[in-house]
Amino acid sequence: MAYRKTPKVQAQQAAQRQRLLDAATALVAEGGFNAMTIAATAERAGVATGTVYKHFTNKGELCAELFRCATEVEVEQVRSLVTQDGSAAERLRAVISNFAARALRGQRLAYALIAEPVGALVEAERLHYRRSYATLFQSLIQEGIDRGEFAAQDAGISASALVGIIAETLVGPLNWHDSRSTPQAEHLVPQLQAVCLRALGTESN
Repeated sequence: MAYRKTPKVQAQQAAQRQRLLDAATALVAEGGFNAMTIAATAERAGVATGTVYKHFTNKGELCAELFRCATEVEVEQVRSLVTQDGSAAERLRAVISNFAARALRGQRLAYALIAEPVGALVEAERLHYRRSYATLFQSLIQEGIDRGEFAAQDAGISASALVGIIAETLVGPLNWHDSRSTPQAEHLVPQLQAVCLRALGTESN
């Protein structure tokens, strides 16, 4: 008869896995994915290196899981704002303001999630979550079109374009390796809002 883990053992393993993810996320937030190694994660979590391998096959798998967990938080933030009451334009402004502000506060982690070269597993997750963001934007844009707030257009194409605009606009300010890049939310956010709204065929005011 195969051994079945008890609920207590399952809970302990889940808690240990979460500690490892928290430790890895903290390392990425401090120095990007390059700073996050299996050994460093184990040390930060207070466990043996072998313990990490009980949960993750290699660094790539750990990076991908970390990426999923961190990005899902941001997707849910966008979803909560998209589904609120108010005009489509107001909600789009709120999404951009919130997303940019959160990214600039968590500069190194945000840069790692948006742009840092890592590997095939993380790149696959990036594409998946860009589609998730685009799906949310598409519903908001279509609602704006139906209400007459935005010009007639292909909401799907426009949504994908907005995801690219927002990500590319943030990459420079988030890149701490570039001394010329200084996060300035007060200037960046209104400009980004205006560009996105004009792209949809409405004024930013």
